[in-house]
Amino acid sequence: MKKKDLVPVVRSLLLKKAARTQEEICQILKKQGYQINQTKVSRLLRKIGVVKVKDDDGKVVYWLPKEPPPPSLSNLANNLVIDVVANEALIVIHTTPGAASVVARMIDYLGSENEILGTIAGDDTIFVATKSIGDVKQVYKKIKNRLGFT
Repeated sequence: MKKKDLVPVVRSLLLKKAARTQEEICQILKKQGYQINQTKVSRLLRKIGVVKVKDDDGKVVYWLPKEPPPPSLSNLANNLVIDVVANEALIVIHTTPGAASVVARMIDYLGSENEILGTIAGDDTIFVATKSIGDVKQVYKKIKNRLGFT
């Protein structure tokens, strides 16, 4: 069985149910008649974009996002982001015209990592709300760093 033939099988498996270990995925695939080992599963998971997340019980599981991640912030920031400013309650990102929604999407994708509650994007301006007002300075520094404004 070729790796490319396993891609839809593993995608379907992980869209239905998250797995706790690569060995668990191996066992499920073996029960379905596939000859595969943990090393091959590891490479396959990396290839199709599987990520580790915490489930409702707080346990780490392998999970396949329903959509691919957006491009990295640093790649687009050089061309799209003009400035990042903040006060004690809000972070504001100024972008080139029409780019705010793309940059906001990338920031939302990183939200839990950066303590971000959410974003509001206009045409060329993004408002970033942090989970706590006490997080504004820290998140501001992280965003500036991610965008290359250090």
